[in-house]
Amino acid sequence: MSQPAPSDEWVAAVVRDAVAAPSMHNVQPWRFRYLHLRQSRAFEVWADFERAMPHSDPDTRGFHLGCGAALLNLRAAIAHAGWHSETRLLPDLTDRALLASVRLAGRTGGVSGLGALCPAIRQRHSSRYPFEERQIPEPVRAALAATDLGSDQDLARWTRIDAPSVSTADDGVPHYAFGPRKRGGKAPMRDFAGPRQVAGRDAADFEQNPQLALISTDHDRPEDWLHAGQAMERALLLATREGLASSFVTQPLEWADLRWPVRDPMTGTGYTQVLLRLGYGPNGPGTPRRPVSEVLDIEA
Repeated sequence: MSQPAPSDEWVAAVVRDAVAAPSMHNVQPWRFRYLHLRQSRAFEVWADFERAMPHSDPDTRGFHLGCGAALLNLRAAIAHAGWHSETRLLPDLTDRALLASVRLAGRTGGVSGLGALCPAIRQRHSSRYPFEERQIPEPVRAALAATDLGSDQDLARWTRIDAPSVSTADDGVPHYAFGPRKRGGKAPMRDFAGPRQVAGRDAADFEQNPQLALISTDHDRPEDWLHAGQAMERALLLATREGLASSFVTQPLEWADLRWPVRDPMTGTGYTQVLLRLGYGPNGPGTPRRPVSEVLDIEA
């Protein structure tokens, strides 16, 4: 018995959840295509390499992490709608821009597993505010565990300080999401203001002992970056569901000589892909997203 075809409105809603994923400097480096084929209804995730950052992310590792996070959101939204899906990473090795295909493989009749994380997609926002000096409970920790000058140019391109760009841009990081400066030193995550002064920005005391989560892979290839991006988003959604705030500690990983010292402290091997800061504190504000119509193509 054939399954009824998903509507274009449903496809757009699923992609709207996918693009709520975090990405480095909120560049939103993705595009999506949905194929309305009778025997193989499928989403495709494509890289938009025009949105790459050649200085801060020369090997596009961070770029692929963001696309992996969007892929995880896509899978969670599909599962939440009661569909089983089959995912292939890098399905066409002759085209490096095609990152993944997600085929709808039939109805599941319920919501569980990955689909249960879908409601957290819209609640998750990066928080650059101080967190409480409160330990994350061990059960939550265990659940989470299961799962140069040119850089200034990139920062300037993808941050919005002046009022006109804040009110009109649908990508990048606006000044209201920077969070406060750390009083008397550097905060335990990136300061998006860089050397620039932002009028009216507050200063605050941050936690003395940040709680960090590390995501690493055995290898360091685009496929591994996509896996790590999915693991990152799964951890962020689970943390959000458990009432935790989160932000990224990405700057050390942008320097090749610093990625080795922060490798897995238990095994001493692998490639560190993501450092997350987790804790209890205010959630950050939402940041803009490009309209779905700009990132989604539907083909009959």
